[in-house]
Amino acid sequence: MTLSEVHWDRHIPLPKLSPLQAKVCVGVVALLCFINSYDGEFVFDDSEAIVNNKDLRPTTPLSNLWKNDFWGSNLSSNSSHKSYRPLTVLTFRLNYLLVGGLHPVSFHVLNILLHAVISALMIDMFAILTGGLSYDEKGRILNLAPKTSLLAALFFAAHPVHTESVAGIVGRADLLCALFFQLSFLSYCRAFNKGSDRDDRFSVQWVVASLLLCAAAMLCKEQGITVLGVNAAFDVLLICNVNVYELSRRLLFRKKAFSINDFFQTGLPRRLALMVLGGLSMLYARWKIMGTGPPAFTEVDNPASFAENIGFRMVNYNYYYCLNAWLLVCPWWLCFDWSMGCVPLITSAADWRMMWLVLLWCLLLGLINQALCSQDMQTRRTLTLALVLLVVPFLPASNIFFRVGFVVAERVLYLSSAGFCLLVAYSIGLSCSRWIKYRKLLCVSMMALLCVYVVRCALRSHQWRSEKTLFTSALSVCPLNAKVHYNVGKNLADRGNATAAILYYREAVRLHPTYVHAMNNLGNILKERNALLEAEDLLSKAVSIQPDFAAAWMNLGIVQNSLHKFEEAERSYWNAIRFRKKYPDCYYNLGRLYADQNRHVDALNAWRNATMLKPDHSLAWNNMVILLDNTGNLGQAEAIGREALRIVPNDHTIMFSLANVLGKLQKYKESEGFFLSALKINPNAASCHGNLAVLYHRWGKLELAKKHYEMSLKLDPDAPGTRDNYNMLRRKLDQLKRQTP
Repeated sequence: MTLSEVHWDRHIPLPKLSPLQAKVCVGVVALLCFINSYDGEFVFDDSEAIVNNKDLRPTTPLSNLWKNDFWGSNLSSNSSHKSYRPLTVLTFRLNYLLVGGLHPVSFHVLNILLHAVISALMIDMFAILTGGLSYDEKGRILNLAPKTSLLAALFFAAHPVHTESVAGIVGRADLLCALFFQLSFLSYCRAFNKGSDRDDRFSVQWVVASLLLCAAAMLCKEQGITVLGVNAAFDVLLICNVNVYELSRRLLFRKKAFSINDFFQTGLPRRLALMVLGGLSMLYARWKIMGTGPPAFTEVDNPASFAENIGFRMVNYNYYYCLNAWLLVCPWWLCFDWSMGCVPLITSAADWRMMWLVLLWCLLLGLINQALCSQDMQTRRTLTLALVLLVVPFLPASNIFFRVGFVVAERVLYLSSAGFCLLVAYSIGLSCSRWIKYRKLLCVSMMALLCVYVVRCALRSHQWRSEKTLFTSALSVCPLNAKVHYNVGKNLADRGNATAAILYYREAVRLHPTYVHAMNNLGNILKERNALLEAEDLLSKAVSIQPDFAAAWMNLGIVQNSLHKFEEAERSYWNAIRFRKKYPDCYYNLGRLYADQNRHVDALNAWRNATMLKPDHSLAWNNMVILLDNTGNLGQAEAIGREALRIVPNDHTIMFSLANVLGKLQKYKESEGFFLSALKINPNAASCHGNLAVLYHRWGKLELAKKHYEMSLKLDPDAPGTRDNYNMLRRKLDQLKRQTP
């Protein structure tokens, strides 16, 4: 078909830039919006996906990336979220290798650059979706809607709903998925550049390349497979130039004979067959990798999906769609988490929020009617493909095909927002072409909207720089969200403000009485403040609600041990180990319980188990050395201490304990070496100076003993026994002076 320049495009109040200039412009806007997040910290989900993910470490076999989920858990595990994104994790690992560790700046910079590249590439996508597919003599795609595509790309670059995907490092999955999504679509478009006048000619190689890029998008995030739906719609509506409305009338009312040969002549069935076969293969492979079972989400993750009444379940799903639409239209109220009471369920037809569902579907049906029934081919094509790009990438998050593990998530709108931005650009272009006398007002409004987007992006990306600002910003958006209060409390506790943390943890438990993680953390703080009875009550309630909560069982054991409820504490520890087989910290605490009961052999076995599960568990090693020292097993204590230092060579506490053992064995030179090494690492350790002074005292190096006694007393004037030993040494020195002629 013959394509012409889009008729409303020239009315858009933007300069007509060259392709390179347009992409640079869009890329710069994208950078300006999010550049202030470049030096942010690891926040929220970054802790699990990056900081605690062993798959990023060079010591972990590369093959583990293909066996584990996004968070580093084995896909076969019951606790796995089944998020299979090995290519995304691979980029995290490359970040780690390039900068030699977990330095967040490199992770953030790559995210920002990816968004800039994706935003620039959106110009090519929007140009095809709006102006159609046409090539020049050199095989380059012609942009028949340069201003519309530029404006839509500018809105995409600056849309604030993208902040979570760009400023949050785990949003890399959405960015990479979007990049391969674009490349897959553009590759599919290349399949029709054969230099032939025949419409039924297409390149199978480019279609296959598009499928491979779709697979890559899916290996970055599951949403990537939706590009097949966009490609199919593009093929039907633009390549085959099917008028859906007219076709429907033919089929329903048989006004005109419909020949299936029309489709076969275009090669559409072969292309659709290739895509269906490729898509089914990807889904089957994904299903097998996932372990043929879906992730186990709870009511807390997605309460609407657990509603017994299917009618109200559908109503709440539709209300979630309204919230997502509102985030696209007015991205001012943004929150890192929308669960746990942030969005109360609609349980009655009289709920005032039902009006939003009616409004949403009225708008959608109006757009669909305009897209299908418009007499203008360019309007029909642009609106239809924009709606496809808006809706199809959102389908995996819609709860239609399977239950998802969230209520609302801004990150899932990254691709869908492209369709919304195209609709906005189309609306501005059409308004400028129809209402010429209001062109200046429309121009000012357009620029004002872009400026508001840029400012909101800058503000929101600044909030994503630290957990403190991110979590506190959510309090005004979702004050009923227990998870928000929990995260604010956790951040305060991590920064040492336990008093304020208690208030937020209590509010989290009040808002969500079965919030076991808040109970566990609150119980921990109360335990440290010696409010043992309340801590025991909270932790007991937590494990009664979630019997397999291993951490709560361990913490309950610690509290019960402090209350001298030794039998109950031992049962709690073993319950924790039963639910988490590899739990070194629990074995360590179990060893402390046995030591308190003078069950020395059991204590040593428990600590040995801790070090087998976690070889660098320095507390367990140190306690073994101290226990063996205290029970007179000096030779065994020395052997354990030396073994420990081979594994954790820079641990000053083990050096200190081993030095004490060697001193008792009269290996003074070796003992001195370990004391000095420990002091080199921790020079202000009063006990280390004091014990080194005792060593010198025994060794007969009295001046050195005097020096270290004095240093110990300077650091800790109340050090037990040190002043008595110092006074004894001074008397001996005075006596020696009197004996000297």
